[in-house]
Amino acid sequence: MACRRALLGHYLFGQNRSMDFNVCSFHFAKVTPRQRLVERYFHKQRALLRKCDFGFLFDIDGVIVRGRKPLPFAREAFSLLTENKKFKIPTLFVTNAGNSLRSRKAQQLSEWLGVEVSEEQVVLSHSPLKMFCQFHDKHVLVSGQGPVAEIAANIGFKRITTVEQLAQHYPDLDKMDHSRRKAPPCAFEEFYPRIDAIILFGEPVRWETPLQLIMDVLLTNGKPSDEFSGAPYPHIPILACNTDLLWMSEYKVPRLGHGCFLASLECLYQKITGKELKYTALCGKPSEITYHHADFILTQQAKLLGIDHIRRIYCVGDNPETDIYGGNLYNRYLQRRRLGIMSDETRRVKLASPDAEFLDEDADDSLSDLEDSLMFQRDSGANIRIIQSLEEDTSGVEKAHTCESILVCTGVYKKTADIRVSTHNHRDFVIDPSLTTPTHLVSDVYEAVKKVFQKENYS
Repeated sequence: MACRRALLGHYLFGQNRSMDFNVCSFHFAKVTPRQRLVERYFHKQRALLRKCDFGFLFDIDGVIVRGRKPLPFAREAFSLLTENKKFKIPTLFVTNAGNSLRSRKAQQLSEWLGVEVSEEQVVLSHSPLKMFCQFHDKHVLVSGQGPVAEIAANIGFKRITTVEQLAQHYPDLDKMDHSRRKAPPCAFEEFYPRIDAIILFGEPVRWETPLQLIMDVLLTNGKPSDEFSGAPYPHIPILACNTDLLWMSEYKVPRLGHGCFLASLECLYQKITGKELKYTALCGKPSEITYHHADFILTQQAKLLGIDHIRRIYCVGDNPETDIYGGNLYNRYLQRRRLGIMSDETRRVKLASPDAEFLDEDADDSLSDLEDSLMFQRDSGANIRIIQSLEEDTSGVEKAHTCESILVCTGVYKKTADIRVSTHNHRDFVIDPSLTTPTHLVSDVYEAVKKVFQKENYS
C-alpha cells in the first residue's frame, strides 16, 4: 500500500523522477480503476504542459522513402513526433505526387513509418484544387495515371472526362500508334458536351496520346468535333499540379517528373500557335497556393491536439527548388502579409490626419495593382489577390507567423553538391537565388526533427 501511495504522489505532485519503480511493479499490476483515472489525468496534464506552437510539413520521396523503401532513421524520426503511435505534434505530409488518393497515401505512410497517419494529414499536389469551387461544376478533361476520375470527384469536380474516355468518344483523334487506330468517328460527336477546362494531375503513362488530345482540345476551344479555324486565344483554363522536373526513386539518378510533360506541352503549343501556354493555376510545391492550403490544414490538426495556434512551420524536404524554395516563398508571403496588415493600419492613421484630403487614393490603388502584378510575374503562384479569393482565407483561421525550411541530404540534394540555381524550376517560377538556401541543412529527417526540438526547447 505504501508503494501505491508513493506512485500516486508521483503522479499528482511530480516527485523525484529517479524513484525506483521496480520495487512496486507487482503492486502496479493490480492498479484499481480509480488509480487508472489518476494515471490518465496525469498524462493529460503532462500533455498540456508540453503543448507546442509549431508544426511540420514533410516531403515524402527522398525524405521518408526512396521508391517504396523507407530511408534509414525515418521511423526513429517519427517516433519522436508520436506517442502510442499517435501524433502529439501537428504534422502534415506534403508531396507533389498527384496520381493517388489521399487515403491510399496515408495507408502507405502508416505502413512505412509504423504510426497512425490519417487521410487528413496528407496534402497531395492536387489537394488545393478543392478550393477552386468555380471550376467544380464545369466539364473538365483530366490527365494523369491511376484513378484520376475518382481523384477529381474526391476534390469536388462533378463533370469529368478522362483522356482515355475522350479517345473513345473521338476515335479518329489518336493516330500516334498505328496499331491502336480505330473506326472512323460516329455521327454523335458533335453532340458531345464542350470541355470547359483541363486538369493535369501528373505525368501520364503514354505521353503521345495525352499530348495530342490536350492539344486538340486547346486548338478547338474544347470542342474537337468543330472545324479548325485558328487557335483561340486565350485558350480554355488549365490547372496543373506538380511542376517537378525530377524526383528521386530507388535509382541513384533522379527520374523525369510531371514538369517534363508540362515542358513538352508548353513547347508544342508555342510551336503550333506561336503563343505562350498560360496556366490558370499551378498547384503543388513550390506554389504558395499549396502552402496556404497546408497552413490551413495544419491549423485544423493543431486544434484537434488542443493547440490554439501554430506560430512556426518547419518544411522538411530534399529539393532546393521545390521544397526549400516553396517554404521560403511562403515565409516571404507571410512576412508581406503581416507588413500589409501594418500598412493598412498606418494608412488609416494617415487618412485620419488633417492632411488626408491631399492623399491621392487612386494613385495608392494603382501602385498596389502594379506591385501585385510584378509579384505575380516574379513568383507565379504568389499573387496575393488569388490567395485572398480562396475560401479558406475568409474562414477566420489565423495563419502562421513564420515558415522555416530544412534541407535533408537523402534525396535530390547531396552534400557534395552546391545549393545553386539551375534550370530545373518551372518556366513560370523565376527562381530567386536567395530563396533556394535553406534555413537549416541536416543529413536526414531524424536530424531535422532533433534540430527543431533543440531550437524549440521541446522534449
